Amino acid sequence: MIDPDGTQLGINNIKDALKIADDFGLDLVEIAPSANPPVCRIMDYGKFKYEQTQKAKKAKKHQSTIVIKEIKLRPKIEIHDFETKKKHVVRFLRAGAKVKVTIMFRGREMAHTDLGRKLLQRLAEDVKELGTMDSMPKLDGRNMITMLSPLPEIMAEIRKKKGEANAEDEDSSGSR
Repeated sequence: MIDPDGTQLGINNIKDALKIADDFGLDLVEIAPSANPPVCRIMDYGKFKYEQTQKAKKAKKHQSTIVIKEIKLRPKIEIHDFETKKKHVVRFLRAGAKVKVTIMFRGREMAHTDLGRKLLQRLAEDVKELGTMDSMPKLDGRNMITMLSPLPEIMAEIRKKKGEANAEDEDSSGSR
C-alpha cells in the first residue's frame, strides 16, 4: 500500500487499508492487481480522473492534422492556366497543406507521358522554395500523380503563428 505522499505503508489487509484511506479522506485505488500482493494507493480518484481528461484535451488541442489538397492538370495546358494552378499550389503549401498533383491523360496523350513528367518537374522546380516533391511522378492508370509537401521551415513558421495566436487568445480570455 502506498500513501498520498508516495511512501510505502507496507502490506495491509483490505479492512485496514480502507480504514487508513478513510482517515486520509481519500480513496483506495488498486494500481497493480496482477502483482502478488496487489498494489494499492491512497489518492483522490476524482482529481486523478479530472487531470487525465485535462491532459487528453491538451494533447488533442496540440496535435496537428495533415490536410491534402489536390490540383488536376492536363498535359496540353496553356502557360496562363499553368500559372494559375501554380498559384493555387503555392497558396496551399503556404497554408501548410500537402498537395497532390494529378495530370490526366486522355486517348493518344498516353503515348506522351514524358510531357506530363516534364510538367510535374517544372511545377516542382517553380515551388521549390516552398515545398519538395515527396516521390517521383508515378503513372496510375491514365493519371500521373505526385505529392508536394511544405518545407520544414514553412511548417515551423505556421506553428509559430498559431502559437502567437493561441497566446493572444489566452491573454484576451484571461482578462475577462
